[in-house]
This record gives sequence, C-alpha cells and structure tokens, in this order.
Amino acid sequence: MREENTLHPETLAITSGRPAQVLDGSINSTIILSSTFHAGGPIGYGRYGNETWVGLESAIEALEGGPTLAFSSGMAAISAVFSILPVGAVVTASHQGYSGVMTLLKTLEASGKIEVRYVDVSNTEQVLSALPGTALLWLESPTNPMMSVADLPRIISAAQLAGCGVAVDNTFATPLGQRPLTMGADIVAHSVTKYLAGHSDVILGSLSTMDPALYARLEDARKIGGAIPGPFEAWLALRGLRTFPVRFEKAQSSALEIASRLSNHPKIESVFYPGLASDRFHERANGFMSGFGAVLSFTLISGPQEAERVCEASKVITHATSLGGVESLWERRRRWPGESQSVPETLIRLSVGCENVEDLWLDISQALQNA
Repeated sequence: MREENTLHPETLAITSGRPAQVLDGSINSTIILSSTFHAGGPIGYGRYGNETWVGLESAIEALEGGPTLAFSSGMAAISAVFSILPVGAVVTASHQGYSGVMTLLKTLEASGKIEVRYVDVSNTEQVLSALPGTALLWLESPTNPMMSVADLPRIISAAQLAGCGVAVDNTFATPLGQRPLTMGADIVAHSVTKYLAGHSDVILGSLSTMDPALYARLEDARKIGGAIPGPFEAWLALRGLRTFPVRFEKAQSSALEIASRLSNHPKIESVFYPGLASDRFHERANGFMSGFGAVLSFTLISGPQEAERVCEASKVITHATSLGGVESLWERRRRWPGESQSVPETLIRLSVGCENVEDLWLDISQALQNA
C-alpha cells in the first residue's frame, strides 16, 4: 500500500480521519458527547479538544497538507486569525471579497485594532506595492462573487521575501483546485460549511498551517475565544467530506457547461468564470490551478429587479444564500447591504450542485424567459 501522502485526493477524503483498526472496531469516528474528561489525559476539558474534532481535522489536513483546527464557523476561524495580530497591525486584503470578512475588517479598523489596505487582488503590481509594512496579507482567490483570480504563486513568494504573513481563503477553489500551503502560504482557511461538508446542514470552519508555533497560537485563540465546533456538527462534516471529491468533480463539470451556455444567451451581459477560455483570468488560473470550481457569476443586460425575478422564478435551483452544497443555489448578491458597492446590481452568483446539467439549464432558461 502506498504511503498516505502519495494517495490521490479522492482516496484521502475516504481514508483519512478514521479510527485505529481493531478487531470489531468501528470504521467511522464516533460522536463524543462529553464536556468533561477524567484527569491526567491530553485533553483536559471539553473546550480544549474532542476526539470527534480530530477525525475531521485529520481529513482536512490530508487534503490541504497542514495540521488543521476546526472552528464553529468559517467566520470564527477567520476571526481567530485576526485576533492574534498585534494592535495597529497592517492587513492588506481584497477590496472586493466575502462580505462577512469585509464587514469584520471594517469593524476592526474602526475600533483601531488594525489598519487595512484594500487592494484589487487580481492586480499583482498593486498587491506587491502594498506589501511593505504589511503584517498579514489576506487573500481570497477566486474572489466572492466576482471570480477574480490572484496570481498566488507570485504574490505569496513576494510576501515571503517581504516578511509578511499570508492567509488564503480556499473555500471556492478547495484543495482540489489549489493548495496554497504548498505555495508558501502560512494559513489556509475554509468555510467547512460549503464544499467540504457539502450538504447545507452544518456551519463550521477550519484553519490549516504547517507552522507549529502559529498552530499553537491559533489553537490558544480557539481555546480562549471558545469558538469550538460541536461534536455532532464535526461528525456530520466528516461524513460529508467522504464524498467531497465526487461531488466537486460533478459540480465543476456542470459549472463549465452552464457558464459556456450563459455566455451565448441574449439576456446575459457578462459571465465570470475562470474556466472559460474567454475569461480574463483563464490563462492565469490555468497556470497554477488544477480546476476552476463550481461557482460562477453573471450579470443581466436588464436591471436588478429582473435579476431578482430570475432568482425567484427557478424551480430546480434554490433561491438562497450559500454555496457548495449538493443542491444548486443562486441569488442576486447586491440584495445584501454588506456586499461591495463595486459588485454590479444585476450580478447573480450561481453555486452549481450535483443535479443533472440539462435539468439545470432548462430551469435557468425558463427563469430567464419568465422573468
């Protein structure tokens, strides 16, 4: 049998995070519902550890390539990263990223805890010019919801030379699309809620790092901050992760097909998906990504009201906020007050699920027509 670190991701997703093999032992991790443990062991207390977390963390570690900590949500994980920065630290981040992170950054800056430099992460020279004095470079690529792609290899390398810490939100691309730790990133973050768990039934987050000292600081942040995952949620996420590669491959294939068809639809103004040869980031993404993901965005030629009606007219695609589940979801992103003002009013973000692609296309077509 090959060593674990040489196994393919599809195999790692199924084999990692299992309990030790014993006669008549369970092949699945058990749910440890206890806040209290007998003295003398390595855990000590329920806020410090749980065997159920370990299975999930081990599986994500196998996929991302670095020891992993699970958190109660993606935002809890991200908040832990910012919590270990010194007061007044400079954070360079995307001017157009996930709205939750954007709100957190603005809140922390308004309170005087950090200074934020907002950049277009797809503009490499702009990012590089912001590195001097930066303590943490927070990267999201592809960005949510505009699907802009940062030149991660070049930017991370430059950040290392400049002495900047680098954290990458890898929720969209997933470790099947790119592995930032192997490029030199210090931290990789996930909303485990999305592709890794994949069934729209848990809210969890994770952080992975190959730096033992950084891992210890983030673990302390979790212990003191208390943003720990529930055992049942961790168990569900690990159960969902077993099929993650299969789900992602199906959804990614359908996303490319749908993006291609949308690009030729008379009611569509623009399609944003790096998997399209015509996309402005296709060549860059193709240089270091092994897949383009299953999220795409598009804008309508008409106004925001029609975009809302399109989302409301679907019968197969669910009109809801989130992504990465087995079901397809879409929404007009500017319906949220916290969304970046640079996102077009008519932009619809579509998370492609695992339904039959022809059923999805028929649903999209009728929604565009009926709206």
